[in-house]
Amino acid sequence: MRIKKAFGIAAVSVAMLAASACGAGDPTANAGKADSSGSGGIRVGISVYDMSSFITAGKAGIDAYAKKNNIEVLWNSANLDVSTQANQVDQFINAGVDAIMVVPVQADSLAPQVSSAKAKNIPFLAVNAGLASKDLAGTVLPDDIKAGEQEMQMMADKLGGKGNIVVLQGPLGQSGELDRTKGIENVLAKHPDIKILAKDTANWKRDEAVNKMKNWLSSFGDKIDGIVAENDDMGLGALQATREAGVKIPIVGVDGIEDGLNAVKSGDFIGTNLQHGTVELATGLAVAAKIARGEQVNKNPVYLMPQVTPENVDTYMEHVVTKRDDFLAQLPELIEANLKTGDIANEELKTAG
Repeated sequence: MRIKKAFGIAAVSVAMLAASACGAGDPTANAGKADSSGSGGIRVGISVYDMSSFITAGKAGIDAYAKKNNIEVLWNSANLDVSTQANQVDQFINAGVDAIMVVPVQADSLAPQVSSAKAKNIPFLAVNAGLASKDLAGTVLPDDIKAGEQEMQMMADKLGGKGNIVVLQGPLGQSGELDRTKGIENVLAKHPDIKILAKDTANWKRDEAVNKMKNWLSSFGDKIDGIVAENDDMGLGALQATREAGVKIPIVGVDGIEDGLNAVKSGDFIGTNLQHGTVELATGLAVAAKIARGEQVNKNPVYLMPQVTPENVDTYMEHVVTKRDDFLAQLPELIEANLKTGDIANEELKTAG
């Protein structure tokens, strides 16, 4: 078919990743014809900024929800390139998918694609990171300002309100970086005795953070009293660098990925904030599907991240690590309940409805 040909090699990899999520028969048969009962199979095109640990966890949640709800997922990673992501979205639009969900590389990107999708009545959602557009059909976003405030406050408490820190930022210009940096600055404004020695992006990547932290250790040595990482992967990269240098410096992060939770449990992190990608990205797919099917749903729910500390880390370890398969099995039902209550970060099904 012409549509399948348009996707080329990308569609082959997508088919392998999402085979269990596909509806029966011709995947284009129900395009634009999904009914409000939720029984009609639909296709949702998804482009993510990169395959970070957070996104990988989110993919598992998306697959679980898609399989339960007759959704075919067309998946692509932009590898942190704005042009690549724009091309991926153009492919989705040309193929006539029922909805598009994007975790954008940059907040100020994809305006032509959003407009084009709207003109063709294809709901376009930004999930996890925002887009500067008024034409979006919906959003599922975390309160990243609050997350930045929470992690900086944990560090301020650890340092007793004074000391020198370094800040590892996400990709510059992405909404997560912008908002988490703003949250960090909000708290620093209340603690004038805490100084930033250096801040720079490591693009959410562990390996880039290792190199960045090694440079900072070479430049500032024992003047660094704390490391504020805007996600766990970068915090873990900083941890590796400090271990190799034979020093121990307090580290705080965001996301609550498996290795981040383990770092909190072991004492290598003073804390993190749980942005459970499995829950958040699957919720984004659920909202996109409901909009495409004409169902009633809150089109702009906000994900509020709970703080993870040594005192409560074991609870979150069950959902992210030790009992993950059980959690994924109940995820579709959990998300439906959460969308009704409005608490989309809730992880306990028995209290969701």
